[in-house]
Amino acid sequence: MNNPVLEANKLCKTFGSLVAVQDVSIDIYKEEIHAVIGPNGAGKSTLISQICGSLSSDKGSVFLLGKDITNLPTEKRASLGIGRTFQISALSKEDTVLENAILGSVGASGKHWKFFNPVLKNSILRDEAEYCLEIVGLKDLINLKTATLSHGQLRLLEVAVALTLKPKVFIMDEPMAGLGSDGTKQLTEFLDKLRERAPILLVEHDMDAVFALANRITVLDYGRIIASDKASSIKKDPEVQKAYLGEG
Repeated sequence: MNNPVLEANKLCKTFGSLVAVQDVSIDIYKEEIHAVIGPNGAGKSTLISQICGSLSSDKGSVFLLGKDITNLPTEKRASLGIGRTFQISALSKEDTVLENAILGSVGASGKHWKFFNPVLKNSILRDEAEYCLEIVGLKDLINLKTATLSHGQLRLLEVAVALTLKPKVFIMDEPMAGLGSDGTKQLTEFLDKLRERAPILLVEHDMDAVFALANRITVLDYGRIIASDKASSIKKDPEVQKAYLGEG
């Protein structure tokens, strides 16, 4: 079997007496979508923050393509290939679609540009941004203000920003949040193809989308893993049904 693209080993995080994540290990392989589900407060967002570096771990380690990135800051992890999208959009609504794609990629990469260096006129950055916007289907909207985009288009723009960094893995925090049925269907179809570019670690509450996309599913409850298996097996797991799926 191939080595995992991303691997987290026995991650732990406490906030005072609250144990948010307890000995959680998770990995993801090439062309795979690995979903993380669980009720509110299960530790999903904390786990994602630990993997991306925005939150330090009390214990455990994170590896990207075999490289130990446990002690690296968020920007460095992004430049090495972790492409993250957020539950709540961090895009600048007053800038154009193209400006967001360029500036977002520069910020995520941790590069520092002096004020006299006109980032938006940099042909290399612009060409890369336009190419990534074309991939997600937003090439024709590059001059529109981001505020005019639909919720689904905003999600795709976030993916385009991540794509500019040529990610080795995507980390997606509830990409379906706020989408209607048509938007969810469109994004589900897009993510199904996106895994060919880079595998996806997906945190999502929409169970129809999860079971349509995921190769494997890990279920968290009170900060610990209660099940991790193929999607078909997870759906039948009695402990998962009791803790999260509302069945049994």
